[in-house]
Amino acid sequence: MSSTPVKTDPSPSAPTEASNRVTLGWSNRLLARPEIGALVAAIVIFIFFLIVAPAFRTPASFFTVLYQSSTIGIVAVGVGMLMIGGEFDLSAGVLVTTAGLFNAMFCYQLGINLWVGAVLSLVLCLAIGFLNGYLVMRTGIPSFLITLGTFFVLQGANLGVTKLVTGSVSSPNINQMAGYDSLNWVFAHEWQIGSVTLSITVIWWFLFVALSGYVLQRTKIGNWIFAVGGNAASARAVGVPVTRVKVGLFMTVAFLGWFAGMHYLYNYNTLQAGNGVGNEFLYIIAAVVGGTLLTGGYGNAIGVAIGAFIFGMTSLCIVYAGWDPNWFKAFLGVMLLLAVMVNSYVKRLSTARKVG
Repeated sequence: MSSTPVKTDPSPSAPTEASNRVTLGWSNRLLARPEIGALVAAIVIFIFFLIVAPAFRTPASFFTVLYQSSTIGIVAVGVGMLMIGGEFDLSAGVLVTTAGLFNAMFCYQLGINLWVGAVLSLVLCLAIGFLNGYLVMRTGIPSFLITLGTFFVLQGANLGVTKLVTGSVSSPNINQMAGYDSLNWVFAHEWQIGSVTLSITVIWWFLFVALSGYVLQRTKIGNWIFAVGGNAASARAVGVPVTRVKVGLFMTVAFLGWFAGMHYLYNYNTLQAGNGVGNEFLYIIAAVVGGTLLTGGYGNAIGVAIGAFIFGMTSLCIVYAGWDPNWFKAFLGVMLLLAVMVNSYVKRLSTARKVG
């Protein structure tokens, strides 16, 4: 005789552990992206200058703005990554000039191919970047102070050595030397497309931004950069090579500074030894306006690129509008203050948590 199995109510499923993360709406998720504040600002500024500066309404003017943005944006890519890693480099501006001066004077005085000087200039810049990073990690002195010292050393050397070697404060003209044509094509070539002039530096800038974005978002090294910028001690505790990451970031800034120095040299054929002073702040402002936190651990490459575009657009459009260019520095100060406040708010959105 078979028995009918008795049906029982299924046992209640075990309660799931409550998540401690707030589920943000799509608007808050959008606002939590580092570059959104800069994108909104760029759109507003773009529309504003379209209205008040008729000269800005031509394609040629827009591509001129792109070029101006790229001259700051290339180095700002590396500075932004370094700031995400929790450090600063105040020597980046004068390093650009050091790179070009060394290449020009070394080759001119010895009469050798400019490619040799370009490679040796790269080695010098990477050595300076390595020294900056090594001293920061070895001594524990804040990078602000270490690189401020490097800034003064390079500024003095640029002026002193140039005056000693050439008898003036500018490098010799190199446009007749061996290797000039090919180096000019790599670092300063321009294409004329109708009324528009496209500089190769704009293409290099886009490539460096894309590479930086890939490294930060898609690679283990990118995770390490965010980790050391957020909390270096915790990152070291879980096996992140903090020293190598930070030294590598300083060397990345040095490489991009060398690249910008090559552009200036082969675009203008000569350099003034006093150039570059103050540009380090423009790189930092571009990164901060683009959503990079001064405290490290937060930001991305797209935001830094937008910050550089805002710089390029404003610096030229103030002239296009017929205003006094001296107002540009006041604008930078206002943008920096607003960016810091917006970035702090965005950071709170992105790290929101629910109690319990």
